[in-house]
Amino acid sequence: MMKEKSPLEIHKEAIVVDAHCDTLMQLLPEGGWGREPRRLGQRSEKGHVDIPRLVEGGVDCQVFAIYTARQENEPWALRTALRMIEAFQRECSSNEGITPAHSYEDIIEANRRGIVAAVLSLEGAEPLMGDPALLRIFHKLGVRMVSLTWNWRNPFADGVGSKRAESRLTEAGVEALREMERLGIVYDVSHLSDSCFWDIVELKRGPFIASHSNCRTLCNHPRNLTDEMIKAIANCRGVVGVNFSPSFICEGKATVERLVDHIDHIVELVGPDHVGLGSDFDGIGTTPEGLEDVSKMPNITKELIKRGYSERDVKKILGENFLRVFKEVLH
Repeated sequence: MMKEKSPLEIHKEAIVVDAHCDTLMQLLPEGGWGREPRRLGQRSEKGHVDIPRLVEGGVDCQVFAIYTARQENEPWALRTALRMIEAFQRECSSNEGITPAHSYEDIIEANRRGIVAAVLSLEGAEPLMGDPALLRIFHKLGVRMVSLTWNWRNPFADGVGSKRAESRLTEAGVEALREMERLGIVYDVSHLSDSCFWDIVELKRGPFIASHSNCRTLCNHPRNLTDEMIKAIANCRGVVGVNFSPSFICEGKATVERLVDHIDHIVELVGPDHVGLGSDFDGIGTTPEGLEDVSKMPNITKELIKRGYSERDVKKILGENFLRVFKEVLH
């Protein structure tokens, strides 16, 4: 009789993907959210993500977001984005434990070598300055995932904080969507207004994702997704990455158990092939109990196994679902 694997053994075997963190802000000289700057290679008691804690948490692929906030001065947003990319490249070149990944094959090769694959995403398209053609430059710089908005309106679409007009993507937004499809960039609907979300459903060719959003049925936060939205993402072969922000999880005390309730709900709606992890680490202030930083990721695996998930489905949730989308879209 074969010995049953422990949750930690299953976690170690899995290719774990976290589809969203905001750590790049904290690598700039001025830091982020008023914090002192950090280095990826040094374990810190500050923030949530660095290479030693990624390794300890068994995270094999980390998506690093370029987030420039609500910068009305678009050239300033472009400058901030380029500085974040420079910091990302600097940290990857100066640390042997992490490498930039531009494709599915890059992620698999990094995993074979035992190092963290690092993927760049653009959270909010303000750095594009209204010009979809700049996507080609960001693609050359390594960006492989884009959300057109953060919470506010920009030349491409409306975010959840600007939803009163119930608008659709602008012409520039549609052009940007088509350019992403041509380049092989994953489209991310987290932060979009509801009306723009449904416009994406009508327009998008191929899968798209919500990198860091939860279930509105369980927690009525505007950044969370309705059941119909979750079904639409699944119908397009996409994935929802559950967000660790306590305000997205529940009204009371947020714990790893309450986060896994959101995974349960998505699985009940659309099966285990359309849910993953999108922590939002370093973009959130407080964290759920049991998920204090990225080193605690195995606690999700322990809870999934405790609830009776099979090894196969656990590995899908931990990373294989996002890897499927990356394999189809990235090139």
